[in-house]
Amino acid sequence: MFDPKTVPLVGVDAHLPAVAPEWLSPEQLRARFVRPPVWEPEVRREPRFTHHALRAAAVLVPVVQHPEPTLLLTQRTAHLPTHAGQIAFPGGKIDPHDASPEAAALREAHEEVGLPPEAVEVLGCLPPYTTGTAFVVTPVVALVHAGVRLQPNPQEVADAFEVPLAFLMNPAHHRRHEMLWEGRPRQWFSMPYLDGVQERFIWGATAGMLRNLYRFLSA
Repeated sequence: MFDPKTVPLVGVDAHLPAVAPEWLSPEQLRARFVRPPVWEPEVRREPRFTHHALRAAAVLVPVVQHPEPTLLLTQRTAHLPTHAGQIAFPGGKIDPHDASPEAAALREAHEEVGLPPEAVEVLGCLPPYTTGTAFVVTPVVALVHAGVRLQPNPQEVADAFEVPLAFLMNPAHHRRHEMLWEGRPRQWFSMPYLDGVQERFIWGATAGMLRNLYRFLSA
């Protein structure tokens, strides 16, 4: 079983500035999407390790509106066919009946964790992110009312939890790993968070999309 925690660490980006906490408020996040800066995502595509055709997907990047905002994440169940056991955003494949990536992300979040669409305010989308498992993922950033009662689907979600957004938007917590995969170097980010009970090892596509969110908010 592949364990990403054992892959060598090649750097930590503590030299980069954190996004100031005041820029993470709902008002500032709304303004950033209304008037987006000129910026470029840092990670667009992971090395492919499957021959599947590309499939469109969407995830919800749910910022919970506490006085100190948090990000809602899930831990996938161990039996799922892709990304089993990993920490992820709520989301999945875009179905033919979904009107848009935003609609797909809202539907999946409702199905996975019971997040009601009426408790969500969509702000906008980040550029698509192509995973090594051949999903072209649209991250849909949204605000979520604090205090919403979730009902995780035990078939898909082992746990749902929150991480302070300020922690994730501070590159001092962004670690870079590298390993050889099929003779080629492969790098990815991790953002381990200790919640007082256990370590939440955020890595791979989820960490890559969070890195792009950092670049968007710090541009």
